[in-house]
Amino acid sequence: MEDQADNGGGRATIRREDDPRWRRILRSRWSKAFGGLIGIGLVGILAIWLIFARDLPSTDKLLAYEPPLPTNLRGIDGAPIYTFARERRVQLSYGELPPLLVDAFVSAEDKNFFSHHGIDVTGLAGAVVDYVRKAGTGDRARGGSTITQQVAKNLLTGNEYSIKRKVREAILAVKIEQTLSKQQIIEIYLNQIFLGRNAYGVEAAAQSYFGKDVKDLTLPEMAYLAILPKAPSNYTPEHDMDRALARRSYVLREMAKNGYITEAQRQEADNAPLGAIERQPIRQEMPPGYFAEEVRRELIQKFGENDEDGPYSVYGGGLWVRTSFDATKQAAAEKALRDGLARYANGHGWSGPSGHIEVGEGWQGRLIAANVGPGYADWKKAVVLSKSGGVAEIGFEDGTKDELPSSAASTPKTGTATAAYNFLQPGDLIVVKKDVSTWTLRSIPAISGGMVIENPHTGQILAMQGGWDFRGGSFNRATQALRQPGSTFKPIVYSAALDNGMTPASIVVDGPFCVFQTARLGTKCFRNFGGGYAGPKTMRWGLEQSRNLMTVRIASQIGMDKVTQNARNLGVGDYPNQLAYALGAGDTTVLKMVNAYSALDNLGRQMPPTLIDYVQDRHGKVIYRADTRPCDGCNAPDWNGKPMPRPPVRGKQVIDATTATQIVHMMEGVVQRGTATILRDLGRPMFGKTGTTTGPTNVWFVGGSADLVGGLYLGYDRPRPLGGYAQGGTIAAPVFKQFALATMKDDPVKPFPLAPGIRMVRVDRATGRRVYGGWPSNDPLSPIIWEAFKPETEPRRTIKRETAIKDAPKSQPKASDADFLQQQGGIY
Repeated sequence: MEDQADNGGGRATIRREDDPRWRRILRSRWSKAFGGLIGIGLVGILAIWLIFARDLPSTDKLLAYEPPLPTNLRGIDGAPIYTFARERRVQLSYGELPPLLVDAFVSAEDKNFFSHHGIDVTGLAGAVVDYVRKAGTGDRARGGSTITQQVAKNLLTGNEYSIKRKVREAILAVKIEQTLSKQQIIEIYLNQIFLGRNAYGVEAAAQSYFGKDVKDLTLPEMAYLAILPKAPSNYTPEHDMDRALARRSYVLREMAKNGYITEAQRQEADNAPLGAIERQPIRQEMPPGYFAEEVRRELIQKFGENDEDGPYSVYGGGLWVRTSFDATKQAAAEKALRDGLARYANGHGWSGPSGHIEVGEGWQGRLIAANVGPGYADWKKAVVLSKSGGVAEIGFEDGTKDELPSSAASTPKTGTATAAYNFLQPGDLIVVKKDVSTWTLRSIPAISGGMVIENPHTGQILAMQGGWDFRGGSFNRATQALRQPGSTFKPIVYSAALDNGMTPASIVVDGPFCVFQTARLGTKCFRNFGGGYAGPKTMRWGLEQSRNLMTVRIASQIGMDKVTQNARNLGVGDYPNQLAYALGAGDTTVLKMVNAYSALDNLGRQMPPTLIDYVQDRHGKVIYRADTRPCDGCNAPDWNGKPMPRPPVRGKQVIDATTATQIVHMMEGVVQRGTATILRDLGRPMFGKTGTTTGPTNVWFVGGSADLVGGLYLGYDRPRPLGGYAQGGTIAAPVFKQFALATMKDDPVKPFPLAPGIRMVRVDRATGRRVYGGWPSNDPLSPIIWEAFKPETEPRRTIKRETAIKDAPKSQPKASDADFLQQQGGIY
């Protein structure tokens, strides 16, 4: 210890023996200076942390890092159908990366990658000097980043050009090196980097530039990919060939210098051509049609769209989606609906241009971007570039040009008697077809429509077409267009009647029917579509002939509340208890009507309509399944001698099974003798109902076979009359017939199932009375038919034996009810 004393002219230091040495050292000026420096350092570190490292992302998420991957759709047979992708990427593990490819990228980007700890001091110093030299010039300094720093930048810190970002990037790179192995870092890097042509990662780039897998690349091809990370647009094969070859030579020299290849290999690779293929559009097995778009909307609703929405997002989650898409049925539905729309439009002239663009420089890009759906494969989208005399110059999406003579555009424009050619102006978007050597003008129909095909036993939607062509607009008329179903609603009315004491043989008067509505609205009188009255008729006849007066009389008799409840149960819609709705005045969609008819076809049990069977994540784990039924014992290793395990029955019983049998049997008569006889020659049991709404503004058909139900409507998007001749049986039903001919020809011919308890009874078709002596024939107009009755509801009245025998076909062998029941296996 030391004390100071005044000794005349100066101070004397008195050292005490008990003063420790360490305290004397701490009191020295050098110790104080050193402590100050340490304090300043700590403050500096704190400042750096506050400025640069604060809120820095955790490197722990890199351990579970998964790059954004596209979502892949597959059809009902497992075949790929479409991919939802904003970044083309195929993820590879480190073991799947060719070692020489890794060497190429390391030589091009970070030759000391396998030896540094996240930061290359030499490269960083050079980058700092370059930054200082270019400060204030507006030029961007070279990066000097290691591969680890690039991983940090791309995944965690962003792409901001600033000192702050570079410092944060360096700090994070060191932390990454402490968290991940070199192999993990390079795997992330080579799967994540952007390499041009919308290719992310080396596998997608190999496919895009060379049309092959990364494992099949040659040395010069690997070297070319290695030059792309910093600026892919500077080394494009199309415009920068010399620059690309020069940069590739540099990479090859670096690989030889680093000992990855021999000098002979370098020379051979350096002399090889670049070999890149032309840029190809993303190829899909099918266009992004209405079905795929409906699946996309459903997936986004379930899982989100982008990475921030969760790990299973549509555009980053790498989902594998098994859909119910049937390629054959989809193609048939598209063609049938398109042909039906074209048939209607053929007599209505040219509908006008599909849009307009500027025809100056860049017209090709604007044409490609224009939403025009030509429809048929041999119809092409084009733009009128100029028009002189009797010839118009037209341009196509591939940049080529040709001529459209006035004689090939002579069809009158809709609503006029003037040739379409006279209305063409430069910039008009049109659709043309090549007939032999001349392009001819075609018209996209102004009318549209929607069509749905469903498996009634599972609810799977097998095909969906929402208009003329998805490329012309994504509005899906099969699911989004609310339309009046017209007479296709009548089976819902008749099924309600069957549930409330009536039978197919019940007599209903087809005669004048008026109801008082309110004091303001007064009395409303209904009428049949074609006018007139038929008098007392069976309920079956009323449905077969689609009689409005009989329908509203039935609805009034049983109570409209029972009809609207039936509509709610079947999922068609929620309507007020007004008689007009019994004739299909309430809005609904094609999908809802098809699903309701499917329930009738499926003995009253309704399956929810589904487009997605199940969804798997990128690792194969099922994360969503449409059929969630448990099945205890289904995966047992061996049979235990007990009844085979089965999952519980799916769906909801929305209508009595016997009622469903009766209404389907009555709708078979619609095909045999009613408004849908155009389907009669398909040679198989078919049921269905046509519909025509007031105007007529919509024409419908819904129906099908025992294993398939389809439905469609045709009408203008802004409803307007189609013409007095337009009816569901003449315009809509032929569309379904075309589809059925294309898809059902090889299907087994199956009768519709009968619900337990149904009694099949011979009746007189005209009167509904029971027949004992005669038998039905194969003639659709046979006076005797089989009719379906619920137990104890069959007619008890008889007719004279001689009348029955007189009406029966002479060639029909006599048989008894017992014979019929024996053949059918008992009473159904």
